[in-house]
Amino acid sequence: MAFNSILRKSGSFARALAVTGQLTKTHHSYNTVLFSAINQHPNLNPLVPRFQFSSVAVKTKPTSDKNLIRVIESEIQCAEEDGDHTGDVVPSNFPFKIQDNPGQQSITLERTYQGEEIKVEVHMPDLVTGEGRDDDRDDDQESQGAPQSNLPLSVSVSKKGGPFLEFNCVAYADEIVIDSLSVKNPELSEDQIAYEGPDFQELDENLQKSFHKYLEIRGIKPSATNFLHEYMIDKDSREYLGWLNKLKKFIEA
Repeated sequence: MAFNSILRKSGSFARALAVTGQLTKTHHSYNTVLFSAINQHPNLNPLVPRFQFSSVAVKTKPTSDKNLIRVIESEIQCAEEDGDHTGDVVPSNFPFKIQDNPGQQSITLERTYQGEEIKVEVHMPDLVTGEGRDDDRDDDQESQGAPQSNLPLSVSVSKKGGPFLEFNCVAYADEIVIDSLSVKNPELSEDQIAYEGPDFQELDENLQKSFHKYLEIRGIKPSATNFLHEYMIDKDSREYLGWLNKLKKFIEA
């Protein structure tokens, strides 16, 4: 009797183990399918936190750069307020065509005169403001005269083919000084050194005066160079403003 009871209990226990094993197998299969679905569709797993990392660092401007930009902006505002652009107005009797390319320190003038091609390269003026002058200069320094603002010029006069004349000049308010005169031959190679003549100041005085007249009738005279002086001052202001804006753009990038 007791033995039969033990057998019944053993059979019940075995069936329970079989059912448990089947449930475990089914649960394991379910977990396998579930995790497979999650792996294939990450959005189906809202309970699992996910982290994304970027290799691109966020750029932040140093404080010194920000301060520099503010200073540049202030300087730009001052430059815009100071610019009057009065030198842009070309006189009606000005004989040259002006080629002014932004970003360059010089301009080019061109004209034709009795079959001659005349080109003038005008550089930035050498300004004398009077600041820093010493009132206690001795008599020798006074006798030399005060320095004046001036405008460097390079003038070339050419005809159809062949050599051309080149004058290096400095224009003052009331006169034009010829520093040098040379005859250029475009057919010579760079290795060939041509004779450029004596120093202009060593030429006969009448010859010097004649060359001054030569340039004057071709448009190189104080009335023209005084306008160019103002024009180049205005160009210098415009170029400075453009330079500041380029600096600001570079620092901000």
